[in-house]
Amino acid sequence: MARKEGLIGRKVGMTQVFADDGSHVPVTVIEAGPCTVIGIKTTESHGYDALQLGFGAKKKNVSKPAAGVFKKVNVAPMQVVREVRLEKTEKVQGYQLGQALTVEMFAPGELVDVVGVTKGKGFQGGVKRYGWYGGDATHGSMFHRAPGSIGASSYPSRVVKGMRAAGHMGSQRVTTRNLRVVKVDAENNLLIVRGAVPGAKGGYVLIRKAIAAKPEPKPQVEAPTKGKAKPKK
Repeated sequence: MARKEGLIGRKVGMTQVFADDGSHVPVTVIEAGPCTVIGIKTTESHGYDALQLGFGAKKKNVSKPAAGVFKKVNVAPMQVVREVRLEKTEKVQGYQLGQALTVEMFAPGELVDVVGVTKGKGFQGGVKRYGWYGGDATHGSMFHRAPGSIGASSYPSRVVKGMRAAGHMGSQRVTTRNLRVVKVDAENNLLIVRGAVPGAKGGYVLIRKAIAAKPEPKPQVEAPTKGKAKPKK
């Protein structure tokens, strides 16, 4: 499991911004935080170091056990609760119960990972689910979008596990890595990142610092040639 600091957020939607060179950049706007620390777990007490974060107010349908947890730390009930693991115990010691974490945790130009649940597509066939080509569309092939043969007869006389076939598409937890932060709007708790993030508008996501940040690509500079090239005869 990733051991990086992060925030819970809500996907607002996609738009575009213009870079300094005039090119347009597709971005996703995320309402990130503020999140409240409702629990702190340490290696001594729980076997690992983590923060329990809450996001969004929950006004009704709060169970008694959950209400007791929030009352114990003297905070209002939260809609979404997630755990964020940290690398070392020293980092956990810097947090307190009831502390508010804001989008100022991130900075423009930083790389982040966004974890979310993809849009559900229901039951779909193999052509849409996995991008199969399908059969010929003409000349009476009678084979267009069917899966075809799914296994041998004599050996192994069964369908091998893991075979791709029709089934439930989407609604899976997906992590999009190394998205660059374009802008941080601390006043409105908005985080603008380059590219798309999983999930539909209004869906909850987890934004954390990138665990495998890639270095910036350096422009290739051609080595100067010695002397002038001789003209061809």
